Amino acid sequence: MSESITLRVGQGVPNLEMETYDPAAGEFGKFSLEQAKRDGRWTVLVFYPADFTFVCPTELADLAEMAPKLKDLGCDVYGVSTDTKFAHLAWRNSEKLLADVRYPLAADPTGAVSKLFGVYDPASGLALRGTFILNPEGVLVSSEVNFYNVGRDASELLRKMEANTYLVRHPEQACPAKWRPGSRTLTPNKDMVGKVFEALQ
Repeated sequence: MSESITLRVGQGVPNLEMETYDPAAGEFGKFSLEQAKRDGRWTVLVFYPADFTFVCPTELADLAEMAPKLKDLGCDVYGVSTDTKFAHLAWRNSEKLLADVRYPLAADPTGAVSKLFGVYDPASGLALRGTFILNPEGVLVSSEVNFYNVGRDASELLRKMEANTYLVRHPEQACPAKWRPGSRTLTPNKDMVGKVFEALQ
């Protein structure tokens, strides 16, 4: 893959593979986007700066609480940093905040995947806090990037995934801000122009 490419929402993601440490299996493995596409799975890549740091384990622990619900939506979650799979194993098994992390941690030691998604910081060799949702066709449908010192809230990731999977079944609709399953959606049409307030009542 070319390091000059930075993906944008709506673009197809080129095939990529990363080695992983899978805490659930206690084994090393591999993430393959092509395999995810063949399996018809959504993919969430959660980039974080580094193992054995400070905000990162709080984020991954928060994500662990949401991971089973994401899996029920047909979505597989991967934590990603520029550490090796061996560092992932050591960190996960020593940091108590990570005790409930059961999803794989992917290794991007060359920074190639981080560069592809535009989160690689060449000054530090680390990845910024980027969250990316790929649909089962391998298209990037959501992108969020934070700087090093601001942790994310995994409940918003779950909300985005609930909305995305709902809209696959209802492509004529749109989900407004703070939408949750069961809430009112919008069906854009000419009569709604300038009257969204009324449509939400």
